[in-house]
Amino acid sequence: MKHDIAPRQGPYLPIEDHGVIGDLHTVALVGVDGTIDWCCLPRFDAPSVFGSLLDVDRGGSFSVRVREVERTKQMYLPDSNVLLTRFLAQHAVAELYDFMVPDHPSCPAAGTRQIVRQVRMVRGRATVEVHCRPAFDFARAPHEVEIADGVGAVFTGPAGTLVLRSSAPLRADGPAARATVELEPGQTLELTAQWGGELRPVDGAEASRLLDDTLRYWDGWLRQSAYQGRYREAVERSALVLKMLVHQPTGALVAAPTTSLPESPGGSRNWDYRYTWVRDAAFTLYALMRLGFTEEAAAFIDWLHRRCVEAPPGTGLQVLYGIDGRPDLPEEELAHLTGYRGSRPVRTGNAAARQLQLDIHGELMDSVYLFNKHGEPISYELWEALSRQLDWLEKHWEEPDDGIWEMRGGRRRYTYSALMTWVAFERAMRIARHRGMPAPVERWRDAAAAAYRYVQDHCYAPDLGAYVQYADSATLDASLLVMPLVKFAGPADPRFLSTVRRLEDQLVSDSLVHRYRTDGADGLSEHEGTFNLCSFWYVEALARAGRVGEARYVFEKMTTHANHLGLYAEEIGAAGEALGNFPQAFTHLALISAATNLDRAVTGHRAAATRHCRLL
Repeated sequence: MKHDIAPRQGPYLPIEDHGVIGDLHTVALVGVDGTIDWCCLPRFDAPSVFGSLLDVDRGGSFSVRVREVERTKQMYLPDSNVLLTRFLAQHAVAELYDFMVPDHPSCPAAGTRQIVRQVRMVRGRATVEVHCRPAFDFARAPHEVEIADGVGAVFTGPAGTLVLRSSAPLRADGPAARATVELEPGQTLELTAQWGGELRPVDGAEASRLLDDTLRYWDGWLRQSAYQGRYREAVERSALVLKMLVHQPTGALVAAPTTSLPESPGGSRNWDYRYTWVRDAAFTLYALMRLGFTEEAAAFIDWLHRRCVEAPPGTGLQVLYGIDGRPDLPEEELAHLTGYRGSRPVRTGNAAARQLQLDIHGELMDSVYLFNKHGEPISYELWEALSRQLDWLEKHWEEPDDGIWEMRGGRRRYTYSALMTWVAFERAMRIARHRGMPAPVERWRDAAAAAYRYVQDHCYAPDLGAYVQYADSATLDASLLVMPLVKFAGPADPRFLSTVRRLEDQLVSDSLVHRYRTDGADGLSEHEGTFNLCSFWYVEALARAGRVGEARYVFEKMTTHANHLGLYAEEIGAAGEALGNFPQAFTHLALISAATNLDRAVTGHRAAATRHCRLL
């Protein structure tokens, strides 16, 4: 997939004008103009080293530019996360290859935490300008620059060391290193930025070897995919993105690799997503196992197992954790950073870790059920830890909570939380029956029945003809589109179908779906864009309800809202711009789920039509 991009017109590129590269520990965002605007080293939740995405003056960046460029094109090399940016001038063409070496035994340079950048002159001659200015610890820590002529530069400070190796001479420029290189056809320029390590020469042979190793790894990994459906390009790109967002040492999936990209431009809906949400577990397991990636699914189950075992007695799980499982994620505002296009505050940490979100137990049990059924039998130790969580949920599920959308406007008894309480106990009973695990089945059956009746008796508004956001309200919520996905309601259930129609009236705009109406009840004043996750849930709801043609239309229209590389942020703004943290794992998980279920629906729809024709 490729797309024409105009050169940068202002200090901040649009969020969607970025690609992402990664090494299974962290990622870097690369703008269409060749600038690395964001990278946290040595892992996802470390402080940023390049952060100009959040402050163009202070944040730090690593740019490779070609003079007199008229436009650029950007694409991924086939079946990989190697990014190619093409610089097109009237009389010259240059190509920039960007990648990080995956942390895998098949790559000899695995574990080096290095960004590799190679410029190749394809046609004509051009001047290439390199500018590398890190800004350690979210631009809070100073550093010194030492230039080694003909080898590179070392940036050293209390927050760490970045080693920049270059095949062209560098010169110091205050806290930065620069190079200006004239390239003839067939010539190359090599650069690597490494967290620590040895300063030594780099040349084209080394860069090409690292590129070959990286391409071989990604191609081999993607070959495991079992997907053969209609939307292969979108599904495989989503799978490649998700793999980059998995922290290899722990198996944890980060929600997104960025912090504080705004849901409302210029507003305060700016959150840190560089952590792991328990809620993502079910969707992660479902998506990865549907595609055949059982190794990643098993690693995430192990991560969940550790969180359940570590939970103090008599407590429920937290909503989110650090990728290493740490529970303490204090939210801090970085007042010295201006934020993306003035969107403040810039935050690190996430106070939602201390919220009460009862629904996570449903997602947890659903993920374990799916893994036990389609992956490997779960252990007795995990079962005992899960049983303790269900004991806690049985005592607390009727309490008000903060809900799936992490409201900051006060707790309520959210419908989605009660719905997922039913899922938690229902899936636990299925596992107990299938495996013969010891369980208080009668108590769980009573709890599931109570949660089911609560949703039906208190969370459905007959006058409105819809399930509502919380008990006895008139507020709609797109999270309830998952009812048939989790088997709470049949896809043709009259109450569910009526809910879909009401959602279409109030929350669907040009096939895009809002989470809910932002009227200040969530504790924030600004509006937000449509939510990509909910739009893909809408596709599944339509497909399951038999509205297959409409589902295909919405899905294929959603693919036009991806960026030029097939990547999605959290939301879409009124002008089609990307909003929120980028790329967002939840959206790509939902795309995979929607695509696989839509494939099945289309196949079934066509088979039924064929049978009908034969009867005529």
